[in-house]
Amino acid sequence: MNGLSKESVNWTEIDEGSCDQRIDNFLCKTLKGVPKSHIYRILRSGEVRVNKKRVDQTYRLKMGDQVRIPPIRVAEKPEQEYVPPVEFPVIYEDDALIAINKPSGVAVHGGSGVSFGVIEQMRSARPQAKFLELVHRLDRETSGVLLLAKKRSALVAMHEIMREGNSDKRYYTLVLGKWHNLKQHVKLPLHKFDTPQGEKRVMVREDGMASHTIFSLLKSWPDFTLLEAQLKTGRTHQIRVHLSHLGFPIAGDDKYGDFPRNKELMKQGLKRMFLHAHSIAFNHPLTNEPLQLNAPLPKELQSFLDRLDSEMQK
Repeated sequence: MNGLSKESVNWTEIDEGSCDQRIDNFLCKTLKGVPKSHIYRILRSGEVRVNKKRVDQTYRLKMGDQVRIPPIRVAEKPEQEYVPPVEFPVIYEDDALIAINKPSGVAVHGGSGVSFGVIEQMRSARPQAKFLELVHRLDRETSGVLLLAKKRSALVAMHEIMREGNSDKRYYTLVLGKWHNLKQHVKLPLHKFDTPQGEKRVMVREDGMASHTIFSLLKSWPDFTLLEAQLKTGRTHQIRVHLSHLGFPIAGDDKYGDFPRNKELMKQGLKRMFLHAHSIAFNHPLTNEPLQLNAPLPKELQSFLDRLDSEMQK
């Protein structure tokens, strides 16, 4: 809908990028700057038509649908900030999905003080892509496997796969302290809140959202333990808060960690949070073929483990 005329009726044909999308969401995206209340008013009044018929806001668009958009006053869009195009390391790609190895320190999308993130940079690098959306999120400081969808049908199917618990997401994390159980199921309800400074935080609270992580012990040193965390639910900051609540904060975690120890760790070469999404397994959303996608441990994390090993041998 680039070059949308404000003064005259516009007709647009639905392609794969908008197929299966609700008409209200499509209009919100197409008519940037128009209040939602106005969008719902033109839907209710029948000024928006699909294939010359009235539809309500829940109508899902189909391939080839002809959508009539009435003349509308669109607020002048502010000049968009330049987004540098970046192609992140690709682990897997086909015509439906891309899996990248996200570096630490990069947000997955713009917002809350960040102008742009992975998704905006990937779109900037691939201007020919008709559709590119995040399938899930990773915290800014977390590295590893991040999935993007190249088709709406793949995005919808992947969300269902994850909602139904049919994906297997695993992380490597180094915690402070000596963990003893080889395998431990942690089920602690999580509650999201904002700090007085406006930052998003999560805490364990009885009336929070049910959450479940399985931790497996991989290796231990006198003051540290390397764990694999398997997510059974995907709550915000889930692994970080579960571990912090149990008294095993993640090394380098600047929100829920041990801040004095983090300062020491920086001097010893660990300048980021030790949390890495190393693998995700699921059946392909369109072909049903089993997929296992892996991202190797970043050099800066591996070198810190090597340092712990060498200190043990002294």
